[in-house]
Amino acid sequence: MSHLVQSTRAGAKYGFALIGFVLMANILKYPFFEYGSRYANATGKSLIYGYNKMGKRMLLLYLLITLISMFTVAAAVTYVCVGLMINLFQLSLNPSEASILLMAICMVILFSGKFSLLDSLIKLIGAVLLVSTFIAFLMTLWHGPIVSWEQLVLPLEFDKSNLFFIIALMGWMPTAVDLSTWNSIWTLERIKQTDYLPSLNETLKEFNIGYWISAALSICFITLGAFLLYGSDTNLSNSSAVFANQVVGMFTSTLGNSAYYFISVSAFSVMFSTCITVYDGYSRAMSETTALLLEVTSKKIKTYKIWLSIVLLGAFIVIHHFIGSFKELVDLATIISFIIAPLIAVVNYKLVLSDDLTPKEKPNLLMRILSVLGIIYLLVFSILFLAIKFDFIQL
Repeated sequence: MSHLVQSTRAGAKYGFALIGFVLMANILKYPFFEYGSRYANATGKSLIYGYNKMGKRMLLLYLLITLISMFTVAAAVTYVCVGLMINLFQLSLNPSEASILLMAICMVILFSGKFSLLDSLIKLIGAVLLVSTFIAFLMTLWHGPIVSWEQLVLPLEFDKSNLFFIIALMGWMPTAVDLSTWNSIWTLERIKQTDYLPSLNETLKEFNIGYWISAALSICFITLGAFLLYGSDTNLSNSSAVFANQVVGMFTSTLGNSAYYFISVSAFSVMFSTCITVYDGYSRAMSETTALLLEVTSKKIKTYKIWLSIVLLGAFIVIHHFIGSFKELVDLATIISFIIAPLIAVVNYKLVLSDDLTPKEKPNLLMRILSVLGIIYLLVFSILFLAIKFDFIQL
């Protein structure tokens, strides 16, 4: 969602003025996602297990944080995907009906319970996304911007509205920090599925490839928005279906009808894989959290399907409530994610420095410095947002 929606909106509204914030978010959030894979490989346990070792209060706090953001985030990614699905397949459905169809498809995939199927599907979609986005990106560079380069890099005015958008943009860039638990869960699932325990370096190498490709995609979508939408006087709609049609339509009208397929498939691939990832991630995380809180093993309590149903139902209710308020829903989800990020960052950092990891498995000095800088960055922007939101600072 951060790539397609927020990055495209950033480029369309501000040109390249916000690219520094995108790069900063990707770099300074990096350690806290890497620690999910690191902790799982080193301990054979997820970060959620680590939270539990820190005490039930921490686990309960994680549960509360997740419940606060879960339905809004799931609704936001669904709402975006629904608009793209309607546009790509020319469906004669309203957003509520299309949401039911999309959720049903995802439920069938996830209810199969086969992680290998899920992993292969996401990799396939990811490959489609990479190819289609790269082609669209090259076509955009060849076409060039619709305004001058000087206009694309105009300085940003830091007023209240712009700062709130920057917070929303960085909230899910590349994704929310609290979702780092999913990295650890999926690392363990992949080990279980393949029956192969990779070295720590192998695990981190795989993580790094995915993470930095994701970061590169965010730059691609900012460029698409900046080159093709900035300066066009186009106001992106609050309707997810209209928004999708605007984005795809603007790209194709500028690049030609031949670009329609690449833009449409690229955009839908982004959001469909995101939907599956979000539904699965929240369901696995909440299932493990429930098991740990009740002090039973995951083999004795099968709550994945229950939580998946809860996530889907809650997301549908939120979507129904926010019909016609697409941008507000996306901004709400991403801002919530950013506000709770500092706490998760501190806890993740503390876990990888604990005795659960050997000295060789712990992060090196550079990663520790980057972690401290990342925590400061998250705290400063969160405090700044709250101070402006509640009028402690006037802009």
